[in-house]
Amino acid sequence: GNFSWGSEACSRKTRIIDVMYNASNNELLRTKTLVKNAIVQVDSTPFRQWYEAHYATPMGRKKASKLTEAEEEAINKKRSKKTQKKYDERKKLPKVSQSLEEQFAQGRVLACISSRPGQCGRADGYILEGKELEFYHKKIRARKGK
Repeated sequence: GNFSWGSEACSRKTRIIDVMYNASNNELLRTKTLVKNAIVQVDSTPFRQWYEAHYATPMGRKKASKLTEAEEEAINKKRSKKTQKKYDERKKLPKVSQSLEEQFAQGRVLACISSRPGQCGRADGYILEGKELEFYHKKIRARKGK
């Protein structure tokens, strides 16, 4: 489906990997049914690629890991002075929360479905951030503890 990243004003088409939580019914979670307001895990690759292209900084990578030559080239490629100045200004701004950064390192982020998949045949939504992300992290951890 199509998922948007609210704080970065970026929307990308990405794969839904798994249904993680459903407030209305455990049965919907067990059968992996996609409904509105279900919390799902989506592939973070399109968002990471956009972030790295937009801010020219690596994201969601382990500290020791080396970038491939293609990725290194995309981040450090030759730019005109005006363009380089624009990227340097952007580098001051980006601050992704620690919990979201950890999810990007795993390669999957939590998202909420905001469309009604059964009615329209699409599962669109938004990436969870901030307080909402913390809330659902607690809920998912509590469910796993049972």
